[in-house]
Formats: sequence, structure tokens, C-alpha cells
Amino acid sequence: MKKTIQISSGRGPLECDWVVMQVLQKISKAAKALNISVDIVNVEKGPKPATAHSVVLSFEGKDLDKFLAEWIGTIQWIQQSKFRPNHKRKNWFIGIQEIQTANVKVDLKEQDLKYEIFRAGGPGGQHVNKVSTAVRIVHIPSGVVASATESRSQLQNKKHAKERLIQLMQLQKLEEEKRNAQSNWKQHTELVRGNPVKVFRGK
Repeated sequence: MKKTIQISSGRGPLECDWVVMQVLQKISKAAKALNISVDIVNVEKGPKPATAHSVVLSFEGKDLDKFLAEWIGTIQWIQQSKFRPNHKRKNWFIGIQEIQTANVKVDLKEQDLKYEIFRAGGPGGQHVNKVSTAVRIVHIPSGVVASATESRSQLQNKKHAKERLIQLMQLQKLEEEKRNAQSNWKQHTELVRGNPVKVFRGK
């Protein structure tokens, strides 16, 4: 079973962008503890390091509905602002929603794809990968880009990058369809502050 979710700060301030990355770590750790694989499909970076407006994750494993039911909704994070120490507000809210992409069809033609092979960055020393195995794929008509660097196999990275490209194009098409229907992707524009599904307290 596969599921895709989006963690979003909505229209929240910088602190909410920071919470997005904190919750990303927590949900990833919780999933891996249950042998659920996690793939980061896309990150819309925030204005500061370790912040993000939104993150799209793909999960694969058993009992995903049960696992995600504990996360989907509003997440409350209680902590003094790391960016504005004298700010009185300590409650920050972000949202998690499932993205339904199964029925979104993408016409992916091989002649529209540009493959780029490069060496994955990382620490130096004797264990550094000296062979270029990382893969970046560009969908030329749309400009959508996806990459994979995690495997030592160029073939595996090509497969992962293509899967991510398809997911990104599905998300793009989904957004376009919703805009055409004059509806907003509510996860980006509004969050319900009451009844959070989870509450975290930072240090």
C-alpha cells in the first residue's frame, strides 16, 4: 500500500515553517519504527535553514491507514520562538493532509525527458563515492525536475527519480485542476486551530 501526504505551514509565520521540518523528522522516525518506508518527494524550502513551507512524503507499508490516521489533521507545537525570543506566542500550528494522486493520469513520454548523471555530494575520505551514480531527470515541457542520490546503483537512482518525477507531475496536475475548479488547496491556505490530532512540546 502506498500513500502520499503533505505537511504544510499554511499561511503561518517562519516558526511554522520550522515546525514543518520538526514534524517531518518525527513522522519519519515513527514510520520507520513500524517498518514503513518513507520517501521525500518534494520540499518547498522556507526562508531560513531547516525551514520549509511544505513537504510531500510518500509512504509504503502495511496498515498505512491506521498509521496516518494518527497524523492527518492539525498539529500543534508548543515552544518559544527560536527566531523571535521575546515573542509572546508559543503555540504554532501546521497541517497534514493526504494527497489523492492515484486517479491523476500523467502522460510521460520518454522523448520529453532529459537525464543528467552526476556524483552525489557527501563527506570525503576513502568511503566517498567516486563514481557518478546520482540521477536527475528534467521533464522538458513542464520544467519539473526530480533526482535520486541514495543508491550506489545508477539504475536504481534512475528508477527512484522517475517515480518522484511522476509524483511531482501528478501533484502539479492536481493543483492545476483545483485552480481551474476555483478551489484552493486548503492545506496551504487555512488550518483549523482547534482539536489538533497531535501536540508536541519543544525544548
